[in-house]
Amino acid sequence: MTPIFKRSVSKRTLLAGLAALPATALIAPAAARADIEVNVNRGDVKPLPIAIPAFGGGQVGADIAGVVSADLARSGLFRPLDPASFIEHDLNAAVQPRFQAWKQINAPALLNGQVSAAGDRLQVDFRLWDVFAENQLKGVGMTGSAESWRHIAHKISDAVYEQLTGEKGYFDTRIIFVAETGGRGGRSKRLAIMDQDGANPSYLTDGSAIIMTPRFSSNSQEITYMELRPEGSKIYLLNLDTARRESLGDFKGMVFAPRFSPDGGKVAFSVERGGNSDIFVMDLKNHATSRLTSDPSIDTSPSFSPDGSRIVFESDRSGSPQIYIMGADGSNPRRITFGQGRYNTPVWSPTGEYIAFTRQNGGEFHIGVMKPDGTDERILTSSYLDESPGWAPNGRVIVFSRETGAGQRKLWTVDITGRTLQALPYPGAGSDAAWSPLLN
Repeated sequence: MTPIFKRSVSKRTLLAGLAALPATALIAPAAARADIEVNVNRGDVKPLPIAIPAFGGGQVGADIAGVVSADLARSGLFRPLDPASFIEHDLNAAVQPRFQAWKQINAPALLNGQVSAAGDRLQVDFRLWDVFAENQLKGVGMTGSAESWRHIAHKISDAVYEQLTGEKGYFDTRIIFVAETGGRGGRSKRLAIMDQDGANPSYLTDGSAIIMTPRFSSNSQEITYMELRPEGSKIYLLNLDTARRESLGDFKGMVFAPRFSPDGGKVAFSVERGGNSDIFVMDLKNHATSRLTSDPSIDTSPSFSPDGSRIVFESDRSGSPQIYIMGADGSNPRRITFGQGRYNTPVWSPTGEYIAFTRQNGGEFHIGVMKPDGTDERILTSSYLDESPGWAPNGRVIVFSRETGAGQRKLWTVDITGRTLQALPYPGAGSDAAWSPLLN
């Protein structure tokens, strides 16, 4: 199969700017293809048009196509075309489409499929077509239970995204978060989980304790979180596949801000004693605990680099909250932020390319990203209160919480260009969100 792009630039650069090119530059006959160079900072980026007719097979086929269309549209890189514009109808996944009908509506890419059911099992076949080159880019068959149709749809979205961008998708994932109900004086904070598109929310705790900072392991469906009760705080591990829950143990002082190491074998966290907090790390095999910082200040929000060799964290040792990096053993701490305002909640991207953070400055809160050496700082969002960024597993999109002046928090996402900013379609209030790795 001939790839849709011949790459002369990094995948990251190509991904951020691919839709800035005309459709004919993106999908064209092989003889006309040339090396593509894209400036990631271009302001005239336009999403790639893609036609996604309802899959054959009745209502479930239409529902799957609808989920795929919504996934790709939310990425900001694709523009699903209005089905009312389609000239060819009732496509069969086993038959080549009439390309001229799709060229006529300027659809450079076409996705069609077929769903068949046998008992409680679904067979879903889909085809991704390069309309102008008149060839198939990808053809895959998937099977699953009838109730897993959304899971299948998200996997199709990932396959299309990867084929057309060269990057892994992030749609077949879940988001863990704190679901909030009630007013500021009596707010309930429960541990909750949902699909990345806001579907299928469920609640994992009963609201009898305040839940804070849930975080996914990067290589499994396991989370760590802090639970606060009147008698104190504890950090827990919860395996979402088995529902097994265990405490990291009892500590003198308040424990908070846990986060897994990249291999899932350790958890870094903060312990507050007498107004001072330091960062510790625990080996989950033997529960051996090491203290990483001992500065007379507030050190918190540790986040490992993807290779596990370094930790980024927040500290006020310079007089105000700033971002620092140290070795994973606590060695050689150094400050990397020197801008105006307060920097909080740093988190390393899964690709290692950026560190996301919250910045308070000028009466507003912002979500931003910077290189690990502190350079190339870019503000992506600004509002009354934006905070707690968390990365999608491909390092392309950030989830965060936004609070209005009225006091309600909602979950939002923004891509690393800052161009695609939108509220997650979860109807309730939420905060402290974190993204799962891709599901199996």
